[in-house]
Order: sequence, then structure tokens, then C-alpha cells
Amino acid sequence: MPLAKLQFRPGLNTEVTSYSNSTGWRDCDKIRFRFGFPEKFGGWEKYTSNLITGTPRSLHAWKSLDNNEYLGVGTERAFYVEEGLAYHNITPTRKTTTGGAATFAATNGSATITVTDASHGAIVGDFVTFSGAATMGGVVTAAVLNQEHEILTVPTANTYTFTASVTANSSDAGSGKGGGSTVAVYQLNSGINTVVPGTGFGAGTFGRGTFGSAATTVAGGGSLRLWKQDNFGEDLLFNVYDAGVYYWDKSVKAGSFDPAVTLSSLDTNAPTIARQVMVSDRDRHAIAFGCNALGGSDQDKLLVRWSSQENALDWEPTAANTAGDFLIGSGSEIVQAVETRREVIIITDVSVHSMTFIGPPFTFGINQLSNGTTIRGPNSAVAVGDAVYWMGRDRFYIYDGQVKPLPCPVRDTVFADFNNTQGDKVFAGSNSSFGEVIWLYTSADADENDRYVVFNYNENVWYFGTIARTAWIDRGLKTYPLAAGGSLLYNHELGVDDDGDAMTSYIESSPTDVEDGDHFIHLRRLIPDIDFAKSSSTATKEATFTIKSQRFPGSGFTGSTAATVTDSTNQSDIRARGRSFGLRIETTGLGVNWRLGSPRVEIRKDGMR
Repeated sequence: MPLAKLQFRPGLNTEVTSYSNSTGWRDCDKIRFRFGFPEKFGGWEKYTSNLITGTPRSLHAWKSLDNNEYLGVGTERAFYVEEGLAYHNITPTRKTTTGGAATFAATNGSATITVTDASHGAIVGDFVTFSGAATMGGVVTAAVLNQEHEILTVPTANTYTFTASVTANSSDAGSGKGGGSTVAVYQLNSGINTVVPGTGFGAGTFGRGTFGSAATTVAGGGSLRLWKQDNFGEDLLFNVYDAGVYYWDKSVKAGSFDPAVTLSSLDTNAPTIARQVMVSDRDRHAIAFGCNALGGSDQDKLLVRWSSQENALDWEPTAANTAGDFLIGSGSEIVQAVETRREVIIITDVSVHSMTFIGPPFTFGINQLSNGTTIRGPNSAVAVGDAVYWMGRDRFYIYDGQVKPLPCPVRDTVFADFNNTQGDKVFAGSNSSFGEVIWLYTSADADENDRYVVFNYNENVWYFGTIARTAWIDRGLKTYPLAAGGSLLYNHELGVDDDGDAMTSYIESSPTDVEDGDHFIHLRRLIPDIDFAKSSSTATKEATFTIKSQRFPGSGFTGSTAATVTDSTNQSDIRARGRSFGLRIETTGLGVNWRLGSPRVEIRKDGMR
């Protein structure tokens, strides 16, 4: 009997009908393509078991002059600098009280402490640190009070509660309780982690919980808490998207990680609000996008300002420095700026611009590259060399000397199952080891990122799948790509498993004709071509090959036969009958890695009906 080679085109295509995609792949998960053939994704392991408070949406790695490695991590709750796998909270402070302004009240048998502080401005989930407090009596000692606490409830504008590490054994309340020298230091208010559409009566989460219950950080119509960051030498420049700009000086940490300070406290002419901050690597200017003008406080979302060269603390333009500004002339707001090796690409809601260093007296020049484009969100674009890739509102784009839509054969699948309300959670990253650009996004029925779509620029193909990741940075300073999932960070492309658990991976083809479907065909024998290289030595090296049969294009698959293939399988007996056939390969075992070649099947004609 003749053998037919099952040879499929690389990449996925879901834009045409299943039958039109004969000899093509249509669905997969945890799969990539290399040299035209599918193989399993690399695995991941915890970067550290230490948990982060909140959901990370910004990662940035850099080194200090003394060769220490740092990682900036921004969540809706706080901002951290990681060193030696330990997270240090450097969240800026918004308020420091005078001594004695905050007082405490404890109730016998309860660990809940009530704080009275007039117009405290705190919300649920904020953090406050006390110092100078005195023992209240019983077990609520000064050591219990004088530390960082998370605010549990906010009954009034003048009171809030937190949970102490001990249960009070006596009631104690009144003026001055906790001592007359207590100082309360409040960190920035917590931000929103999930956007709820609408702001009117009945919108969002109206009616949640019981009457009078504490609000959460989920708010109707609010902006997602996002951070932007870049290092200026060994120091860190960062900002809350559409809010304050901050500076963390590594040289003055003196063994501790003190909170970052506002940039304007170091230079009164510096921006106080911005959409994004960046340090231009080529010419060493600190740049603020969508910021307030010099001498003003109102944000202009099209204004770009930069500091003097080699000085992130000199923002007033003079004849003796290179500080300056310009206004983008198209669009209503800058959404994201991305630095390539030659220029800074600024993407507004409707246009793309190139910002290039031209030297004194103008320092930077601006050139509009295109109009009529869109961008999905503040983290939707990523630079790879001199090219920039980004996700728009309904398509993908590339800038590689010119701006153009990026053909995408899975476009409808991605945008038809997309949660637009959570669109600002889209995060673009690169995986340079495999020539991949990856977009992490939220599917229609989810509230958090649970999907990915990849463009492989080496293979010029697309593929997608499921994964719960909220931020990503490529390898470089770090040995492996680093991604955030939940309250943890993971090293990716490390091993073949899901942090010690088995990873399911599969790929499935569209129906493939045999001789244009003129005859019914019997498939009688499968000769697999699969490699289990790089599997662990203890893994059960096996994959499930499933042949699915179809009679007519509109009938769908009507039958299937499966065979378990191991690293020693030469052939498997199968029984399938139809006009066209689909192939699915799946592995679910611990430690299993695989890549597919060109399997063959034995065929026999079986009449025309």
C-alpha cells in the first residue's frame, strides 16, 4: 500500500475556512515553530519563592556600578526593587504626619486596631508605617505598632483599621493612645488592578458585599495602575502612568532601601506628572512623555520634555544646557514611546512619530511617520533591534523603516476573543532566542491576562495559546526571559515543565485532502516522526497522535482514532475512513519535550461514497 507524507505548512491560519486551510495548522497551545516544524515551548520555574504584593505590570533590570543586579517591579499596590532575590519596597510616600497626629484604639479580644488621623486620605489596601508609638498596655506594644501595616477598612475620612500581629488582651482607647510622638508615613494610594466598565449608578460592582462594607480597589471606569521605568546609570527613574514622576538614588540607600522621592523635589523644574519616562541610551537624556509644561501643573498628553544631557536633574532649558521640549502635532494623546537603536518611536492614538537626536541647538528632531494607525495600550509595543511591533485596536503593526500593518492569519481569532475593557493589560515582549514577539492579553470571558499570541519574525509565522502572565522582559542582564504570573516571577525557557508540574502542549491541523477528496480513503497505518530530545531522563517519552476523519467540508470531524507513540515506536495500526483527515499531536507527561517531523500514513482508496 502507498505511504503518504503528512507535511504541513508552518504557522497557524484561522482566517480562512478549515477546508481551505488544507495542509495547514489551525490550533495549538504551548507550541512554537522552528525550521518550519512545530515543537513544544520551553518550560518555566519560579525566579524566587518570595511573593510580591499585587500584580506586577512593569519589570526593568539593570546593574549598579558595583556590579549588583537590580530589578524594578511595579504593581497596583507598591513598587519594589529586587536585589539578591529579596524584594524591597521603595514605594514613594504621599504624606507624613506630625508627631501625635495619629492615635490608636484596641479592643479586648480583637487584633483589629483603629487609627484616628484627621483627613488621612487612605483607602483600603494602602500601606502605612508608624514610628515613635508607645505601648498601649497589654500585649499591643510599641514593637507591634512601629512597623508597616496594610489598611484593612476605612470607616470614615478620619479613621481606618489594620490587623495587628497580636490579639489585644485589654481595651485601650482615647486621646494620645500610642504616645504623643507617633508619626504615620503613608505610601501612595493603591491603584486599580481590574477595570470595571461604566461609572454611573448601577455600573461596575455596585451592590457588592453588604451595606457599609469596605470598598476594594476595583473601580468603575478608573485607569489601571501602570508604571513606566528606566535606569539613569545605576539610579532608577520611574512614574505612575498619568501621575507622579519619581527618582530612586542607589548611592544613598546606605544598606537600606529608602522610598523613592519625587523628581521635582530634586529639581523644581522637573515634570511632576507624565505618561511615561525614558532614558535615551544613545545620548543620555531623561525624557518625559505626556507631561506638564515647565512652570505649569496641568498635564499635556502630547508634550515631550527632556533633561540636559548626562543630567537627569536639570530640566530648565538654558543656553548652557540641552534641555528642551516639543509638542506632538497629531493625535490627542501619546500612548507609548519605544526606543530602538537609532531613534525613539512615539505612538499616539492615531499616528506614529520618530524622535531623533540631532544635537544643539534643537537637541531632538521630530518626524511624523504615519497617520491613521491605532495602538491597544501603554505596553502594547516592543522594539526588536531597529524594528517596532505593536498591537492596534483591531490589527497588528510593524515599523521597520516604514509603518505598515503586519499581516496576521490569526487576527480574527485574537480580536474576536478579546476583553476590550481590560485592553490596557496587553503586554508586548520579545523572546530573542527564538525570534519571537509575544503579546499577553485578556480573553473575552476573563478579567486577567490568560492568552498569548506570537509573531515569529525568523519564520514569518504566527501561533497562539493560553498562559497567565502580566509582564515580560527578554533575557539579557537576566539569563532567561522573566515573566510575572500572579504574585510571582518566573524564569522562562528553563526546563520543559510548568514549574515542576506537567505542561500540556498540542497542535492540530485543518482537514487535509487526499487526492482532492474524490474518493473515500482508509488510513491503515501510522509511521510517526517525532523526536523526544531534551526530555528529562525520568520522563515517559510518549505523545498521543489522533487522526480525525471528515466526509464533507461542513460536516466537521465525524470520527477519530488515536495512537500512543513512544520514542521506540516504529509504526502504529490505525483505522480511519473519510475524504479528508486532520492530525493532532498532544503530550501531557512530566518532563516530556518533543518536536514533530513528517509522519506518514498508509492509505487505501475505498470508493467515492
